[in-house]
Amino acid sequence: MVGERIKQLRTKKGYSISELAKIAGVSKSYLSYIERNVQRNPSLQFLTKIAETLETSMEYLLEEEIQLDEEWISLIKKAINDGVSKEDFQKYLDFVKFKKWEEDQHDPSIRL
Repeated sequence: MVGERIKQLRTKKGYSISELAKIAGVSKSYLSYIERNVQRNPSLQFLTKIAETLETSMEYLLEEEIQLDEEWISLIKKAINDGVSKEDFQKYLDFVKFKKWEEDQHDPSIRL
C-alpha cells in the first residue's frame, strides 16, 4: 500500500514523520494517517510533494505489489523456457481480452 511505501522510503532516508512533513510542505497528521492506512486515498498534490521529497515517482508510490504463488511462478518459468517472449505474452493477453469481448458481444444478458 502507498502508506507502507512512503514509510519505507522515509525511514530509509532517515526522516521522522515531522521532518518529512516539514520538508515536503504537507500536514504531519495527514502524513501519519497515510502511513498508518487510516487515510487510504491520498490526494495527487500530496503524492507529488512526497514523491519529490523522497526522490521517487508517484507511480512507484502507487504501484501495488503482487505476490505470485508457486503455480504462477512455475507457469511463467515454463513459458520463458519454452521461448515465449514478452511480446508473445502481450499478444496472448490481447487475444484473450478480444475473445472475452467477442463472447460478451454474443451474450444476450449483457445487452441493454
